[in-house]
Amino acid sequence: MSKGFTLWFHQVNKGDVPLVGGKGANLGEMTQANIPVPPGFIVSAEAYFYFLEKAGLERKIKGFLDTLDINDSTRLQEVAAQIKQTIMESPMPTEIAEEISRAYREMRKGLVAVRSSATAEDLPEASFAGQQRTFLNVQGEAEVIAAVQGCWASLFEPRAIFYRHQQGFDHFKVGVAVPVQEMVQSEASGVMFTLDPITNDKDKIVVEAVFGLGETIVSGEVTPDLYVVDKKRLEILDKRIERQEWELVRNLEKRRDGDENNIQATIPPTEQSRQKLADKEIIALAQIGRRIEELYQFPQDIEWARKDNHLYIVQARPVTTLELAQESAESVVLSEARVLLSGSPASPGIGAGPVKTINDASEINIVMAGDVLVAEMTTPDFVPAMKRAVAIVTDRGGRTAHAAIVSRELGIPCVVGTKDATRILKSGQMVTVDGSRGKVYEGKILETKVAPNVIRRRHLKTRTRLYVNLAEPELAPVVAARDVDGVGLLRAEFIIAQIGEHPNYMLSQGRGQEFIDKLAEGLTQFATAFYPRPVVYRTADLKSNEYRSLKGGEAYEEVEENPMLGYRGASRYISDLAAYKLELESIKRVRQHYNNLWVMIPFVRTVKQLAETKKLLSAYGLRRSPTFKLWMMVEVPSNIFLLDKFIDVGIDGISIGSNDLTQLILGIDRDNPKLAEDFDERDEAVMMALEMAIKTAARRGITCSICGQAPSVYPELTKKLVEWGITSVSVAPDTLDQTRELIARMERRLAKAQGEGAPSS
Repeated sequence: MSKGFTLWFHQVNKGDVPLVGGKGANLGEMTQANIPVPPGFIVSAEAYFYFLEKAGLERKIKGFLDTLDINDSTRLQEVAAQIKQTIMESPMPTEIAEEISRAYREMRKGLVAVRSSATAEDLPEASFAGQQRTFLNVQGEAEVIAAVQGCWASLFEPRAIFYRHQQGFDHFKVGVAVPVQEMVQSEASGVMFTLDPITNDKDKIVVEAVFGLGETIVSGEVTPDLYVVDKKRLEILDKRIERQEWELVRNLEKRRDGDENNIQATIPPTEQSRQKLADKEIIALAQIGRRIEELYQFPQDIEWARKDNHLYIVQARPVTTLELAQESAESVVLSEARVLLSGSPASPGIGAGPVKTINDASEINIVMAGDVLVAEMTTPDFVPAMKRAVAIVTDRGGRTAHAAIVSRELGIPCVVGTKDATRILKSGQMVTVDGSRGKVYEGKILETKVAPNVIRRRHLKTRTRLYVNLAEPELAPVVAARDVDGVGLLRAEFIIAQIGEHPNYMLSQGRGQEFIDKLAEGLTQFATAFYPRPVVYRTADLKSNEYRSLKGGEAYEEVEENPMLGYRGASRYISDLAAYKLELESIKRVRQHYNNLWVMIPFVRTVKQLAETKKLLSAYGLRRSPTFKLWMMVEVPSNIFLLDKFIDVGIDGISIGSNDLTQLILGIDRDNPKLAEDFDERDEAVMMALEMAIKTAARRGITCSICGQAPSVYPELTKKLVEWGITSVSVAPDTLDQTRELIARMERRLAKAQGEGAPSS
């Protein structure tokens, strides 16, 4: 196909993905099928490759990438910035610039949206969505040309480089086209699925709708209306109308980086409870959705907008939910295999490979990619080896142990608490690890069923926000691409373990600034990846034995008989102010650029400790505001009994640390395998504490969250949390989808029980 550098939508179709990318091909296909798509043109991938050739950029970019260790997050950020700067500083070829200007003039020079369309984007087998830039409300020939070049540069964002590497894509075989499309200043907008995203029921169409621009759905800031339509009969089956107090609209006064800033506009009280789309519009939209699905012969995830009583389709892509292997066939194969060990299932999936037994963190280099890591237990020092392993097995620990938590973040199978793995399994022995059932089998029975860092994309929104627990900076871009409302628990411990030196030891050498720099780098990776979604950073909660294991730590940490109940949390901040100042300086630095980084104080034993810690934060300019929220962990029984007094000190929210709270209420070491059966968040005493905390927070008008696996493990507990009024739940990455669906089901049941959410006219 011989075409120029720019093509109108009507000139391309779904067969032109290599030329115009998935987004561009879909816009062209729908335009030809008379789907109501706002008009526009596409700067082809050929223009991008021509630009690289004319500017001699491929050789330069390869030079940056050839020596890059993709797992060195700091270096990844540096290399990405260098590549993007090189692209932006290279001159746009005159022949391309003239074509873009000519096409833009034919569009009557209005406001346009300039979007990236990678040539592997929006495919069922590999979704690149969300990894490249979009520029909205662009006006002027020079501005459009600059935005196109910005889209090209964004092909080398850190998470895009990382994702292509993880998925095995050649960096120079993935091009990027750039659709330039007339802006729709939507009065209402949203998302439509041509199947039920919870049940995968293909007989239904599900529509979400908000007033104003649709970014509020993506960010989770506004709960949308929900409409369910019978696909065959085009009849409305269910409606849930949500009150919306404000909408996102274009700011006509300010410009920044070529984009118009969006602002929040108050919706008049008489309009806030109004249905976003009239019934006839819902049916008309569903009819369009059905046509698009028929066009592609595959369930579609569609973005739409309404302006001046006209409906527009601004994007369509295949539903890319990961479908796992059939459980029944898998069970038959495993039932015939010899079981070597049994333990607690800690991270789902199946991994097979040779055993590598580690007795000490100093031996981690023997673990190669594809090995099964076997250890008595793991610590933060084991993380580099854990990243290379295909599965993990430990003698000790429960489902909240270090090995379990990290495995779930990495997306690899894990079995903990086997008691004898290090004794029974021999290095080099081939085994299959089933992290879903807690079994280790002899030989290579099944291949890995869940690959590390698989992205499972959903678009289901709930009243109860869904956050994620994270610690590894390298995983931030991958998890941020998921359907998640932010980070509800960012643990500092792994970043500090990677620094590897005790903060006071570094201070003694005059290297405090180095600690600040490294911690700030790690925090920035999370804040950048999730922006503008909140990232709730739990300040360092290392125990004395963990600090002692860092370089130089023995000089500053006493040996404690029970570190879990020892020198940790707020107590440490107050008495070791010099070290805490380093952490506060890091937070302050990151917040100068990313106001989505919030702070949460862990293990606060007394009201006085919270007040003193809050004073320390204020001294560093970290004061509560609309863009800075201060939370407190609720994990000590005193937090439950005196919660009103803690709130009186002045906090914006609490997050229940169900793991420590359960330990301290029941007096159980959660990592003791002999007591594993008794460690249960559903215990009556624990449930009473949870209810008290949630209801007190609701009564006092502050946020209440919970971090831990319990909400995704115990449906009955989740139902209670939602019923009591919890505002968010934060879980490990591997349980995001199932937890979202579980919360949605519970919210629907509660709405029906309360007489809400019934169809209305």
